[in-house]
Formats: sequence, structure tokens, C-alpha cells
Amino acid sequence: MDDTTRRKLALFPIGIVQRLTDLSARQIRYYEQHELIFPERTDGNQRLFSFNDVERLLEIKQLIDKGMNIAGIKTVISERQSFTGASQDTSYHLQNGASEMTERELHDLLLQELSARAGLHGGQAMTIQGELSRFFPRQR
Repeated sequence: MDDTTRRKLALFPIGIVQRLTDLSARQIRYYEQHELIFPERTDGNQRLFSFNDVERLLEIKQLIDKGMNIAGIKTVISERQSFTGASQDTSYHLQNGASEMTERELHDLLLQELSARAGLHGGQAMTIQGELSRFFPRQR
């Protein structure tokens, strides 16, 4: 069993997750209600959480502590998921015959990363984007 599969296994009941995250059961259910986490259910309808779910809850807790609201957290998570999907597509492309990325693929990947960072760091990404524009002129 590889590490990715192992991290997706639903193992922890809500009581253990509460202790690991210092969140209340109500908070955990609230984040589930807002589709930020997706714990599996047993036949008896008990929630079981994976390592990935626990990490997501810790990330949510950290963002809440920084003053971000649920809508902002959803944006950050969805941007990160779309970026992760893009990087997986690129690594798949590289593993299946291409020896290196094309300029266009690299350009798209960098723009996606900048977009994801803009949500996390405010204006900081704009400086980086300005610097990168010297190397990658805007394509229309």
C-alpha cells in the first residue's frame, strides 16, 4: 500500500479528531456541512476521518485563527486543489514520454501558482508576477 492510499484511509472517529485538532465536534460538523471536509460514514452512520481530513481541519483552524472566513477558506482550498491537479497533470505528462515541459506549459503552471499565492499573500504575488513578466511576455 502506497503512502497516498494510506493517507486516504478513514480510520479516526470524531473523538480522536477532536483531540488531534483541538476543535469541537460542532466545529467539525460545521466544516463538513460547508463541504470543506468529506469524512466517510460507517454502516451505523459514524463519521470516520483520514489523515488527509485531519490535515485539512488543521489547515482550516489555522486560516480561521488568521481571521479568514468560510468563503475565503473555500477559495483557498479550491485554488490549491486546482493547482495540485495542474501539477499532477504536468508530472503525468513528463512521466509519459515528454523529456521537458514546453514553454507554454511552464507559463501556465507559473500563472496558476501565482493565482493560488495571490489568495494567500495579497499583493505579494503581484511583485513576483511583475518579475516573471520579463521572462514570459503576456500571450493573447
